[in-house]
Amino acid sequence: MAQHNDLGKEGEKQAVAFLEENGYKVLETNWYFDKAEIDIIAQKEAILTVVEVKTRSSLEFGLPQDFVNPKKIKLLVKAINHYIELHDLDVEVRFDIIAVYKEKEVFKINHILDAFFYF
Repeated sequence: MAQHNDLGKEGEKQAVAFLEENGYKVLETNWYFDKAEIDIIAQKEAILTVVEVKTRSSLEFGLPQDFVNPKKIKLLVKAINHYIELHDLDVEVRFDIIAVYKEKEVFKINHILDAFFYF
């Protein structure tokens, strides 16, 4: 597996642990619908949280969250709408980004709540 894939998987593992430590129940990881993949679907109280995880080995080329583009947002919205219908859920949905980057040998996590809206 390519080194960047290993880094991405480690970032998602770090994000899951972070969410669980902060009271979220992780419902799904790497959930696919059509051409979309949702990295993490989690719930805390009555809020269903769609989490896009972006991991970088450094901040040299920009912040991880800056790499979530409008096309990705559109795919996430389509996928979570299907997930909600599939599971017949009546919940509020929030879209977050967890930006993970390595600083020396330590992973730093930035959890961005309401990172984007789907209107």
